[in-house]
Amino acid sequence: MTIILIRTIVLYLMVLFAIRIMGKSELSKLSPFQLVVLFMIAELASLPIEDTNLSLINGTTAIFTLLFLQVTISYLSLKCEWFKNFISGKPSVLIENGVINELELKRLRININDLTEQLRLKNSPSLSDVAYAVIESNGDLSVIPKPDKKPLTPSDMGITKPKEIMPLILVCDGVLYKNNLHKIGWDEEYLKSLLLPMKIFSYKEILMAFCDEQKQLHVYQPSGDGKVSVEVIV
Repeated sequence: MTIILIRTIVLYLMVLFAIRIMGKSELSKLSPFQLVVLFMIAELASLPIEDTNLSLINGTTAIFTLLFLQVTISYLSLKCEWFKNFISGKPSVLIENGVINELELKRLRININDLTEQLRLKNSPSLSDVAYAVIESNGDLSVIPKPDKKPLTPSDMGITKPKEIMPLILVCDGVLYKNNLHKIGWDEEYLKSLLLPMKIFSYKEILMAFCDEQKQLHVYQPSGDGKVSVEVIV
């Protein structure tokens, strides 16, 4: 039992390290090659745990070999376009200028029903509203509506919007996120001055507090009856 426990912890850390080295962008794309690598890593990690007669060193060596192969291929894909297309494939245009590309649909073995279903999932229920539809190399469908079907933006209406910031959580479960506080240009004293009118003297009294795009502070406080009260401070 102790050996299995130790092997599980070691291999878990190895797999976690390998996935972290692969990077966030690699995990978000999930190309066929990356899926194969993830499946193989999972399989290689499970074998030494199930069979204690197998060498733990051999299992970790195989995992790091796959990691090296993944990083190398990712680097080559950045430097060489044809190699990237060979490994990950390239985007396929299914609708161009409102015209359905039947040859590409047949090549990808996609029928019209499948296409319309994917368009509905992308909030484009009508084929007549679509200017371009492209299947990306990771299998996701990108839809570009026709100009007269796009939603109006403030620039279309001649409206100049003020600069916005990225919403950030400042306090969560009573813990202050100082880095986020500094990112929006506030300090702890200023935050306390905003909380003072609400009679909040400790961060432990806050379930969550975040700053929105307009630098407004939203404070969520737990109440005694199990409900959460919300207050917005401008």
